[in-house]
Formats: sequence, C-alpha cells, structure tokens
Amino acid sequence: MPSDPYTFMPSDEAIEIRAATVLPADRRDIELHTADGLTLVGEFAAPAGGRAPRATLVTLHPLPTHGGFMDSHVYRKASFRLPALADIAVLRFNTRGTCSPRGCSEGAFDGGDGERLDLQAAVEWAVAQGLEHIWLVGWSFGTELCLKYGAQDPVAELIEGAILLSPPLHRAVDADLDAWGASGLPLKVLVPEFDDYLVPEDAERRFARVPQADVTGVDGAKHLWVGEKYAARALNEIVGVVRPDLELPLPARWTGPSAVAPSAPAGG
Repeated sequence: MPSDPYTFMPSDEAIEIRAATVLPADRRDIELHTADGLTLVGEFAAPAGGRAPRATLVTLHPLPTHGGFMDSHVYRKASFRLPALADIAVLRFNTRGTCSPRGCSEGAFDGGDGERLDLQAAVEWAVAQGLEHIWLVGWSFGTELCLKYGAQDPVAELIEGAILLSPPLHRAVDADLDAWGASGLPLKVLVPEFDDYLVPEDAERRFARVPQADVTGVDGAKHLWVGEKYAARALNEIVGVVRPDLELPLPARWTGPSAVAPSAPAGG
C-alpha cells in the first residue's frame, strides 16, 4: 500500500539537498515473511513514475540493542535521495524484534543467528518483485549479517555483491571472510578513520583474506557517519559501486518537487 507521508512542494528553482530533504519516489510500506514464521516490517522506495530501478539496495541496519533500526540516518537519506538521483531502489526493514516509527518486527533479537532468515526474506522479497541487480548494504551489525550469510546459498546466487559501512568484525570471523573470498562476489568496505571498532589499517589486514575486497578508509569519519558530509560520502561510495556508469559526486542541488522530513528518530 502507498505509504509516502511527505508533502511535496513544487519549485522551479534549484534547492540545496539537505539532511531532511526528501526527493520524489514511489514509496510503500511492506512486510517480509521469514522461513520461521515471523513478519518483519519495512519500506520500499523506488524511482518515481514506475521507472524500473537500475539497481536495488537491501539494507541491514546497525545493532538494534544499541539504537540501530531501519531509520538509521544513512539508510533514511538513501531512501530520500537515491531513487531520484540515481534510479536506485532502497529496501529498508527492521530485523526481528526491532521497532521504529514504521512499526515492530515480530520475534526477538537473536544476536545475528536467527537474523540469517531475515536477510534471506528480504532478498527473496526483492527477487519476487522482479527486481534485478540486488546489492546488500550492511552497516555495523548489518555488516556481520552480510559477511556471515551473504555468500551462502540461497542468498549468494541472488545478489551482485555487498557494501559494508563500519564493519566491526565481532561476529563475522575469518571463516566467514574466507567463504566470501571463495564466492568471488564483489565486496566494498568503507572504514571510518576514527571508527570505534576497526580502523582502516586493521581492516586492510583483516580483509586481506578476501582477494576481491576493496577497502577504503574515510578520513575524518566515525562509526556512525554523523554529519551530512560523511553521510553524503557514504551514499556516493555506494552509488559508485552499484551504478559505475554514473558521474559522481551525486548532485547537491535539485530542481523540482521536494519535501522536508520530520526530525529523524533517535538511533544509529
């Protein structure tokens, strides 16, 4: 069902794209159904006017026990901007036991074990919608899910690769990295200079087990990518992977209808 809560105002003059700027998209609330019988809540944002997306992001949020959910700010901004600026669709959802303004997903946080089925449900939903060029995007805890389960069937055969923001490498171990390396799937790794858990130098060493991994340190950034400068950098890096045909950076100004989102909820 349609779920766009924003009031769009026309404009003939270019506006600066700010943190709360919402650009046009076809947005709808969705439900995902896991193999163990849970219903997860989410939102799907696609290019407006029925245009087919050129790529689809399945996003996996930071740790829900520390404030992570589908509205974590980089993903919220991705859903605000990427359908319009890059013809990229964005699927956001709450993993099991996680709540946001969209609602609560059934079940309880399972430390990254049962969440395997959440990841699988999201990718299979995207495939069932006829979407192509599906990429996983994980942030913090979400990177652990990507690394542990993205290179395993049935997910591995359905995705193009993955992009990681601030991987802590707590739950994902060397065996998971080796499995990802063996899969041959592309892996982009964005590591903040001042990350709380894994800094670029250590990430280069750890991810050396994945020959195809592209590890990029981001000067000045922190684990939560706070600040428009760093959120925009993350979005540009993501687009550079999934739409290498586009000229970057993404436009910083927009001419046409736009809206202003309400204040972001607390969280990662």
